[in-house]
Amino acid sequence: MVEDDAFTAPQRLPAWSALAAHARRLASRPLSSLFADDPGRAKRLSLTCDNPAIPGEPALVADFSKQALDDAVIADLIQLARETRLDEGIHCLFTGGKVNFTEGRAAAHMAMRGSCPPPSGTGANTLAMRAFAFALRDGKLTGSTGKTIRHLVNIGIGGSDLGPRLVCEALADLYADGESPRVDFVANIDPRDLGAVLDRSDPTETLFVVSSKSFGTMETLANAEAARQWLRDALGADADLGAHFAAVSNEVKAATAFGVRPTRVFPLPDWVGGRYSVWSAIGLPALVAIGGAFDEFLSGAWAMDEHFRTTPFERNLPLWQALVGLWNTDFLAIETLAALPYAHALRSFPAWLQQLEMESNGKHTLRDGSDTYVNTAPIVWGGVGTVGQHAFHQLLYQGTRRVALDFIVPVGDDDPRQRALVDNALAQAAALMAGRSKEAARAQLAARNLPAAEIDRLAPHLVSPGNQPSTTLLLPRLDAFHLGALLALYEHKVFAQGWLWGINPFDQYGVELGKEMARALAEGLTDAQDASTARLAGIAEGLRQ
Repeated sequence: MVEDDAFTAPQRLPAWSALAAHARRLASRPLSSLFADDPGRAKRLSLTCDNPAIPGEPALVADFSKQALDDAVIADLIQLARETRLDEGIHCLFTGGKVNFTEGRAAAHMAMRGSCPPPSGTGANTLAMRAFAFALRDGKLTGSTGKTIRHLVNIGIGGSDLGPRLVCEALADLYADGESPRVDFVANIDPRDLGAVLDRSDPTETLFVVSSKSFGTMETLANAEAARQWLRDALGADADLGAHFAAVSNEVKAATAFGVRPTRVFPLPDWVGGRYSVWSAIGLPALVAIGGAFDEFLSGAWAMDEHFRTTPFERNLPLWQALVGLWNTDFLAIETLAALPYAHALRSFPAWLQQLEMESNGKHTLRDGSDTYVNTAPIVWGGVGTVGQHAFHQLLYQGTRRVALDFIVPVGDDDPRQRALVDNALAQAAALMAGRSKEAARAQLAARNLPAAEIDRLAPHLVSPGNQPSTTLLLPRLDAFHLGALLALYEHKVFAQGWLWGINPFDQYGVELGKEMARALAEGLTDAQDASTARLAGIAEGLRQ
């Protein structure tokens, strides 16, 4: 780990000043004009990560040519990476250095996919978890009545939910064998979340996986207790409820006290953070859902790890993602990033990315304890195409804000609907960049033989400013390997940005504040609250009567 006395806040570095000058230079330049001035731009600003298993086929292609930058900007962004000594950061990340510097430990989730050795030789034995998952997938586990378990319900929240949920939604149908259990997820403490799953469940055939590293997460435990009561009501007070539970947790005593058999408590190492944990025992539901393809999922992530670790900065895809995001956030004053996957199977990708980016880099304190004077993580949001085209894309076309866009596009097969999906994604990126001028609007209206007065009236309403910067990520297909590469790409992007900004992407102290206040309210300690919160708590209590 680079020592604190070697740290310099990024805005004090020469490259930062050079980038600020570039931002002023390009402030009035339309994106489309960059293509007119540079015919080779599209090819030169396209990067790939290779697929080691299929020579000549990329694991992923990223097009950055629709971003509001040119070669001079790229050169100084890369220089910023060098001035922040990112190469040392990458080395620390992959060699067990304490990149999680506030908590004094490594962040070695890549060890779960074979990309680096576990810190201090302490491995994460997943053999028992894998044996359990495959026994469940193969129909070899039974509940308390002797009936085969055919339904797995994962109870978790945050990193114990979003990653495995995304993988299951994206891949379960592709790798289903007809006999493997159905997998559902419950995260919200709202009773309707669990209730909706239980309404379509058979208690004799259902197993709950309680995923909580500390086995102390309030929402998760409340749902687990409700699930246990549901089983007890259905199966009887004397039923062996342990046959219907497993846990992913480091607190074996707490899990067994709840009623989980010790052999069904699967730990994960301290050096695997929650939002980076889908590769670990937290991925148990995904392993059940996709079986042996989980190894392909790990292989895709490994390929991206190797690319990030070994590829020079000039062609390093995760680094470019990080640099372009920093450029948009800090120099172009673009405050949001829209994640737009053009695949129904990736419908949970924006939510997964929200946690990854905003919980990791939503910080203001630098490595030396001082406050940052630049923006860090953008606000991440999004939705699937083409559904979003009939909803929020209107704001992207004619609203008043610039928005950075990531189009995630699995190319897939030759099904006409799949081709239309890809065509729509590419067309949206192009149209949002180019926009439509008033002259073009007038010409379009004139082609409809409208009267001149009507053309004058309508033309301003058809104008789209354009100039929305975007990155397009193409995946040859959506399978386990390519999904693993995609998720690892964003993990490394987030690490690189955290390093560039001088913050720690591996802690999350901020979220504890709200939890502390919620506990105080639950204990009736309203005197410690502000007047508004205390009054609202009192009103809520009255409405419960």
